[in-house]
Amino acid sequence: MNVSRAHLAAVRSPSPGRSGSESLRASEKVEAMPAPAKQTQVIAIYGKGGIGKSFTLANLSYMMAQLGKKVLLIGCDPKSDTTTLLFGGRACPTILETAAKKKLAGEEVGVGDICFKRDGVFAMELGGPDVGRGCGGRGIIHGFELLERLGFHEWDFDYVLLDFLGDVVCGGFGLPIARDMCQKVIVVGSNDLQSLYVANNVCSAVEYFQRLGGNVGVAGIVINKDDGTGEAQAFAAAAGIPVLATIPADDGIRRRSASYQIVGAPGSEWGSLFEDLASRVAEAPPVRPQPLGQDGLLDLFKGDDEGRAVQLEPATPEDMCGAPRPARPSLEVVYDNV
Repeated sequence: MNVSRAHLAAVRSPSPGRSGSESLRASEKVEAMPAPAKQTQVIAIYGKGGIGKSFTLANLSYMMAQLGKKVLLIGCDPKSDTTTLLFGGRACPTILETAAKKKLAGEEVGVGDICFKRDGVFAMELGGPDVGRGCGGRGIIHGFELLERLGFHEWDFDYVLLDFLGDVVCGGFGLPIARDMCQKVIVVGSNDLQSLYVANNVCSAVEYFQRLGGNVGVAGIVINKDDGTGEAQAFAAAAGIPVLATIPADDGIRRRSASYQIVGAPGSEWGSLFEDLASRVAEAPPVRPQPLGQDGLLDLFKGDDEGRAVQLEPATPEDMCGAPRPARPSLEVVYDNV
């Protein structure tokens, strides 16, 4: 896999001989980047928790494999549920959990301990700390360090798909963007404000690191549970990113997904949708997004629906104390001029 080891070491710095401001100005002129030149396409998929990233990735990776591609799916969400649909509801032993057990036993972790396969898809879960016992982002960093020791850079795949939680405020979850670990990002969203807020944050992170000299771009958005109201399409147009696929809010899809069944198999009712998505994911170039401000994001929705008529009313000291605040003498010492 032609992915530089330096990508796991530090955030890309400005080019030698260029000042930071010159690097920023140069990057600001770039609106679209060429298609990835690396043999292996590493693609990070982001979205709000529960929006359908795992559903999308399980079916996308399955379809890619059926089309003859060698695919590695890595779950990077602390919930560790990226691969459960792919494996019919069965949970993979996570990398962090396996590494801890092996360490206690004085043994080394092997690929067969953490990576499993189904119908041509290879899959693994990084995992995360127990609830209240650590930082999920740091767990991600530790997991990738372990993968590097197992030869991650020498593995031979057509596609590596990374399933990340959309909270890119956390350095661990923003790792692929900050350190150029992937060539492009795909966001999964829906026609609701919270999922588009997360999608916009991801676009903001990509745009920020491009200004610092980074090379990761956004390839597009997958709209899941589409109810036809159009807010996600409006967001994509405003942010300057393409819509790669629209997955309808269909009860049949919901029921099959809830019972851990793949819907993106060739020849199935939804097979053509995921076959088209696989083609678009492969070919879509990474572009520089145009993230929206808070007001711009809210403007995608009807004002009365979002409560935007509410005005900000400043609080007073009396409000805070429940009674008029008594005057207190100043403790400031004033010295007369001598």
